[in-house]
Amino acid sequence: MSNPLEALSQAGVSVWLDDLSRERLETGSLKQLIDTHSVVGVTTNPTIFANALAQGERYLPAVRQLVADGASVDAAIESLTTDDVRQACELFAEVFERTNGVDGRVSIEVEPSLAHDSEGTIVAAKRIWEKLEKPNALIKIPATHEGLPAIAATIAAGISVNVTLIFSVERYREVMDAYLFGLEQALAEGRDLSQIQSVASFFISRLDSAIDGQLPADSPLRGTAAVANAQLAYEAFEEVFSSERAKTLLAQGANVQRPLWASTGVKDPSYPDTKYVTDLVVAGSVNTMPEPTLLAMADHGAVSGDTVSANADAARAVFVSLRAEGIDIDAVFAGLESDGVAKFITSWDELVATVATQMGSV
Repeated sequence: MSNPLEALSQAGVSVWLDDLSRERLETGSLKQLIDTHSVVGVTTNPTIFANALAQGERYLPAVRQLVADGASVDAAIESLTTDDVRQACELFAEVFERTNGVDGRVSIEVEPSLAHDSEGTIVAAKRIWEKLEKPNALIKIPATHEGLPAIAATIAAGISVNVTLIFSVERYREVMDAYLFGLEQALAEGRDLSQIQSVASFFISRLDSAIDGQLPADSPLRGTAAVANAQLAYEAFEEVFSSERAKTLLAQGANVQRPLWASTGVKDPSYPDTKYVTDLVVAGSVNTMPEPTLLAMADHGAVSGDTVSANADAARAVFVSLRAEGIDIDAVFAGLESDGVAKFITSWDELVATVATQMGSV
């Protein structure tokens, strides 16, 4: 293997980049990562787009045209972001074909203020999907309580979905149930299930950050919760997709909803910078990495086989120990979901302000 990312791919983990910008597209940076770093997909979120538009003058010609066309700020944002995603989808077209639609995927999120609006999310997901007109796009929908029916309805409409902001295994099970229900509805409507793909994005590093802050500095439990949580999530994945319900749909051409490890950049500098990659190796999963993590993995990551699927019992023991330390795990999960939605809304507001300023100055 020329670098550890190839070994990771050979182990069955799809390597996705958690970043996108017009600069990456126009300079060939993204193409280079595809060619040399085994990257087979991209994820975006409101924070990524807010940063891209704030720092990039490459958007100004498009902004000028949007102003000339009389576009509103909201319409301009949707145009700018979908243009980037559409170009990325075209760049990944070969990967999409080669992997029969499994990879070569590019994600774009519905407006985060819709996180608690089921009907609004469904409308937005359909509108963005139709605007993109790319079969290898994924529409990101947060795994809030209100997001669950939106996930099911969007899948039922034949739209591929990246379910985001998953923190607890309990909510993950609800997400998988929504996916299967959506597939059942799609089948009843005569849709080709083989054309519908989904990933379930389980957030990793934020859990360690939240729990480590409640533990003594010398606690051996520090840095153990996030990986243990993912290991339990994978156990749930195996259980659900080996059920008779899932087997019936798979026999009709449906795809499993792959687990995706998100938020995989370490936030505690005392941890190895590849921790949330090397500790989460399991075939049939996706790891979406910010560029620093991707480059660290390419430089010195070590892949030593499956580190997930045989560790559920040890993972359960971690949470028994955490609860014995007085950690309210359910409260942590609820807080992380609430904070996650709030952070994306803040980023969206920053994106709106940036585009409004740019539109006012051209």
